[in-house]
Amino acid sequence: MDACRESSHGHVGYPSFCRSIGVIFLIIRGVAGLRYALEVAKHGTVAVITKAEPHESNTNYAQGGVSAVLCPSDSVESHMQDTIVAGAYLCDEETVKVVCTEGPDRIRELIAMGASFDHGEDGNLHLAREGGHSHHRIVHAADMTGREIERALLEAVINDPNIVVFKHHFAIDLLTSQYGSDTVCHGVDALNTETQEVVRFVSKVTLLASGGAGHIYPSTTNPPVATGDGMAMAHRAQAVISNMEFVQFHPTALADEGLPIKPKKTRENAFLVTEAVRGDGGILFNLSMERFMPFYDERAELAPRDVVARSIDDQLKKRNEKYVLLDISHKPREKILSHFPNIAAECLQHGLDITQQPIPVVPAAHYMCGGVRAGLQGETNVHGLYVAGEVACTGLHGANRLASNSLLEALVFARRAVQPSIDHMKSSSLDLSASNLWTQPVVPKSLGSDVMHKILRTTKEVRKELQSVMWKYVGIVRSTTRLQEAEQKIGELEAKWETYLFEHGWQQTMVALDACEMRNLFCCAKLVVSSALARHESRGLHYMIDFPHLEESKRLPTVIFPSSHMMSTWSSRQLHQQPMY
Repeated sequence: MDACRESSHGHVGYPSFCRSIGVIFLIIRGVAGLRYALEVAKHGTVAVITKAEPHESNTNYAQGGVSAVLCPSDSVESHMQDTIVAGAYLCDEETVKVVCTEGPDRIRELIAMGASFDHGEDGNLHLAREGGHSHHRIVHAADMTGREIERALLEAVINDPNIVVFKHHFAIDLLTSQYGSDTVCHGVDALNTETQEVVRFVSKVTLLASGGAGHIYPSTTNPPVATGDGMAMAHRAQAVISNMEFVQFHPTALADEGLPIKPKKTRENAFLVTEAVRGDGGILFNLSMERFMPFYDERAELAPRDVVARSIDDQLKKRNEKYVLLDISHKPREKILSHFPNIAAECLQHGLDITQQPIPVVPAAHYMCGGVRAGLQGETNVHGLYVAGEVACTGLHGANRLASNSLLEALVFARRAVQPSIDHMKSSSLDLSASNLWTQPVVPKSLGSDVMHKILRTTKEVRKELQSVMWKYVGIVRSTTRLQEAEQKIGELEAKWETYLFEHGWQQTMVALDACEMRNLFCCAKLVVSSALARHESRGLHYMIDFPHLEESKRLPTVIFPSSHMMSTWSSRQLHQQPMY
């Protein structure tokens, strides 16, 4: 790997001849990936591949904070109870206990690494409170907590000589083989989106920390990179998937059409207005300035996100309005500006002063509670493949994630995956010559620029169509009939798109960023729909009109096992044939 290094500061490119790279640990990244990298780098070479710039991940957009029991009046048991209640009793209790118990130490580690969090006048950490929490336990850095955690971790990663960061590398498919009934992961193929070259990373251990799939919906708080790549790759590689029906819609994304000065162009991702605004006393009103949350839930604005999002959705549909208002202006100006500087600056840029005027907000897709099924050490059913962060389904969140538990889960599982990864590394060999066992993906230069332009234009249209179907039929409130319609429409849209590609000369092994993202979006959308159809009850984030009640007999996770039959669509198949042993 050193032959490919351009500098000793962690950022590398590679010369054109550098086709296969052998590493001990391979990480497809997010905050969990960075934290894990720093630990496993003590035991071998580490490649961190990132789709865009190293800082571009869901972590960087996380405003609220990290929840942990750091106050004497709080307790692990209380944090566990809040998590389980928010998760509609579908959480895995052992996972909840592990995360709530180990969380405080993970926060202390971040502080020791240089992460700077807000402190109160007494010199102690300032702990905020958010919806669903019974105590003040949210550690934060103003309203830019994710950015601060990412900054501290990236700084440490860049200064570690054993870690190399490959930016602008899009992960295409995992390299897997079949040993009897066992699937084994040997690394990943990636596309350098700047040079349009394919790089094959062969590794002993692979960690997926690739985030969620918010862009299956038209409006999401997720960054543009969140197209479900890790979930789709893992599914194609025969990993077990769980609880994909539980898509969390953040109740309060900034509603651009309610701003005095509209943004000049459509945002790639919705601007998040953190839960902490409601935690600090923010009140929700409809456009007639009627407060409505107390009519839906006794906890009012402090109810869990699923309740608040459904309540807002109900108001919008009943009143035929496009957004509601979140008002924090009754609080002291200095407090608002010190707690929410990022939100205040964004709104002011569009002519709105949040210290005097209410903020227009609307729900937007925010977080996938489901994902690749993981054990207590981040392990999957695919040997050598570990997962952490939003891509994983550890059982912590159950049917609905408690506010600020996501960064906590990522940090805890990144640390827990370290020892089993080292054990696996010691018991497996790395053979770079084995990289020839898989068909090499190819960049479609042979198709010519005119054809590629047509394919790109069509793919963008198809992407918008898929997002529209998901929002209309698989949104905050669902029904069996509408889910079945979604299943049919998505199947037809996918078939039409693939036919268009292959009629224009596309081949099974061809790769391009937009086409591969589209492939992953189709894969994740279908996983969400099939999981939603399988749950005949309303629980947490999954609300069904025709099954409006919670059924105790159905308090089980939804599980999608690897498919034994040949998967029929391009989005469902790996690009290469698996070697058999």
